[in-house]
Amino acid sequence: MATPGLDVAAAMGTLPRATDPMALSLNENPFPPLPAVRSALVASVEAANRYPEFLPERMRTLIAAHVGVHREQMIVGVGATGVIMQVLRTVTSPGDRIVMTSPTFDGYPIFAHMARLVSHTVPLDVHGHHDFASLIEAAADASVVVLCRPHNPTGTIESAADVERFLRCVPHDTVVLLDEAYVEFLAPGHIIDGPELVERYPNVVVVRTFSKAYGLAGLRIGYGFCAAELARRLWTMQLPFGIGITGLVAVAACYEAEVELRQRIRLITSERRYLRRRLRSMGVYSTDSHANFVYLPPRGRPWREVFDGTGLQVRNYADGGVRITVGDRRSTRSVLAALR
Repeated sequence: MATPGLDVAAAMGTLPRATDPMALSLNENPFPPLPAVRSALVASVEAANRYPEFLPERMRTLIAAHVGVHREQMIVGVGATGVIMQVLRTVTSPGDRIVMTSPTFDGYPIFAHMARLVSHTVPLDVHGHHDFASLIEAAADASVVVLCRPHNPTGTIESAADVERFLRCVPHDTVVLLDEAYVEFLAPGHIIDGPELVERYPNVVVVRTFSKAYGLAGLRIGYGFCAAELARRLWTMQLPFGIGITGLVAVAACYEAEVELRQRIRLITSERRYLRRRLRSMGVYSTDSHANFVYLPPRGRPWREVFDGTGLQVRNYADGGVRITVGDRRSTRSVLAALR
């Protein structure tokens, strides 16, 4: 007797399209997995009847070697969100304070609520940059403070010197979540040496993901690294069997396809620069983004109304700003047409 509900064909029909020029709200990679990654994933399905590792030791070792830290400094999570929740559950208690910017990544207010924390927000300036003086003041009695670089949703970055000054001023017992979900899109001169940073600041946890540049958002693989002592505490909250059996294969395949991956990143950053130039020529201001999206601050323009009815899926913010993922040239043309 057939089980009631969706059949296979109907279930397949619920999957999102791998290539969709209108899907510009979640900062996904516009390209499907690289051919070598796809082949590795298909092959790995053969072992779907088996459990993954109890704890993701091999994944931990693989990523640590690629990043340049000791495996004891590495934690792995179900996307960057899983890593962040792991940190919050380890270093905070209900009623503790978490400091973040406004606007910020949508997940942080949700994570704070789930961990029963008190959120304190510090507004960005008009160009989408951090107010470090206010952040330092707010961090004085906080358990956790969040610093996104590049920032989500503005795409802006703060200089390495400013980040360094900020870290020197944060109390040693306040954990700093340095969210680098978009670090692969940075030009080499803007990248901070994460392994060296956590060596000097044992209260910093660098968080990264395979969802953005690597294009594995559907597999939910994230990681964080920090000083070994803090990492040992975080590892105690590692979810058993929490990383799917395809994860290790996908990460290994991505690392082996690094050359092709870098080419795709160059395509995305080139399209971002093109979109920003076209916006500027139309008199539309966007923040100085270093990620795979652009951000249009409100500045009196009804962005929600501009994009309503166009079919474009963009991320609207309560203050009237809008974040637009960089897609392919078809996506760019659709965005520009809506703005005209």
